[in-house]
Amino acid sequence: MRLWDIYKGLLTPTQQEITDLYFNLDLTVSEIAQEKGISRQGVSECLKTCKNQLEDFEERLHFSRRMTELSVWAERFKGNHPEFTEEFDEFLRISDKEY
Repeated sequence: MRLWDIYKGLLTPTQQEITDLYFNLDLTVSEIAQEKGISRQGVSECLKTCKNQLEDFEERLHFSRRMTELSVWAERFKGNHPEFTEEFDEFLRISDKEY
């Protein structure tokens, strides 16, 4: 889900719509197929392709991993520098935001 939050903008509009129905609206493959007028197999293949693409984007770009590392670093820094607690809480709030 985090990869989808980060990289969904790199998917095609159709892929974005199908994955949005699946992840955000919690529709089943059958419900999506009915709504889109395509086969369940078509929806399943789209979701599988999207999953592979999202994993490939992360493998190449490492954005999710870097955000996690940055959040861990910020928590450690905040613990060592309590005078910046408010600023780092804001940073963590922003970095955990869905994209």
